[in-house]
Amino acid sequence: MKKNQKQWAYPMTGALLCAAAASAQQDQLVCLDSTNRLTLSLRFGLNISGKFKGVGGSLNPAGAPGNGRRTPHGDAYNYDDGYVYADTSGSHDGLTWYWGYDNSATQVSGNNILLDRTTDSGLPGEQSADAAQNPGFELAYDRQFGVKEKWHHLRYGLEGAVNFQPLSFNVGGLFTGTLARVTDAYPFTPGTTPPTATPSDPYQGSYQGPGFVIGTTPTSSTVLTPGVTLLAQDHLDADLWGFRAGPYLELPLGEKEKFTLRLSAGLAVGLLDANASWQETLTLPNNGGTTVTSGGGNDFDVLWGGYFDLDAAYQISRRWSVAAGVQFQDLGTYDHNFGGRVAELDMSQSVFVKVGVSYSF
Repeated sequence: MKKNQKQWAYPMTGALLCAAAASAQQDQLVCLDSTNRLTLSLRFGLNISGKFKGVGGSLNPAGAPGNGRRTPHGDAYNYDDGYVYADTSGSHDGLTWYWGYDNSATQVSGNNILLDRTTDSGLPGEQSADAAQNPGFELAYDRQFGVKEKWHHLRYGLEGAVNFQPLSFNVGGLFTGTLARVTDAYPFTPGTTPPTATPSDPYQGSYQGPGFVIGTTPTSSTVLTPGVTLLAQDHLDADLWGFRAGPYLELPLGEKEKFTLRLSAGLAVGLLDANASWQETLTLPNNGGTTVTSGGGNDFDVLWGGYFDLDAAYQISRRWSVAAGVQFQDLGTYDHNFGGRVAELDMSQSVFVKVGVSYSF
């Protein structure tokens, strides 16, 4: 992703305005009802926010255990290292074959299956930030269809535009809390042997069964570890290519009609190319060790919505004008799971400020 938009944005603005000013010195100011117009503008995005959900992964009390894993029946894991649910019979007898676990070497203790859920009380449910206000650009084409002479020379036509907007945001922080490890021990019949399970080949009992049966009422124990710290760093870059089209109305102002106000509205489409990365460092107290996890990825999505645009222009020559405006755009909310972290961009109330030059022909 580009990191130096401002380095080219301001020289570009100066070059466009200088070109228009040079043309103004050569042409006499004459009001021209042209049927075609091209407008090139710099574009600054406002009121676009982003957030990351799932800080700490399965350690987050607001997050799902099992890191998003599913049973063969499609239910989410309700433990970090397995699951227990009522089977097709409803398990009214206090027994079920709809259960699974990851490691028989460590999760079988006596006549019990041990299943764990570990959480950290100091983690936020989500972290939000405003997207960086990097400049973009827009190229618009207007085709005039007619003029209402009795309505103060009101002009009307159709406008189409293509635009580009880079977006990025960062969140993160150092969080301190208490690690709570809850272990539930589910009993099975003495003298029987549970199925073998390894981390690479976990055991997953089915909903329909039959299978190895365990009790549905566990014995619980909890171990608390205070003073745990987690350092989180999350970053998202996105390129947003936009297209919009709709009718416009343009009202000339002043005696020589050199000032104009233009209003347009219609359909907006966005092509979003997003890249996200995140990293977490979990540190246990008293030299208990450090664990680093990370993830990320790329995603492409098509967004649909609408826009409302209001521009003001001043004619400085027969064909050239300078223009400025504000645009409201609603492309909804984008979200995607990037390898264990959900990133979200809220573009439902985007505002874009524009400044540029127009050429009529």
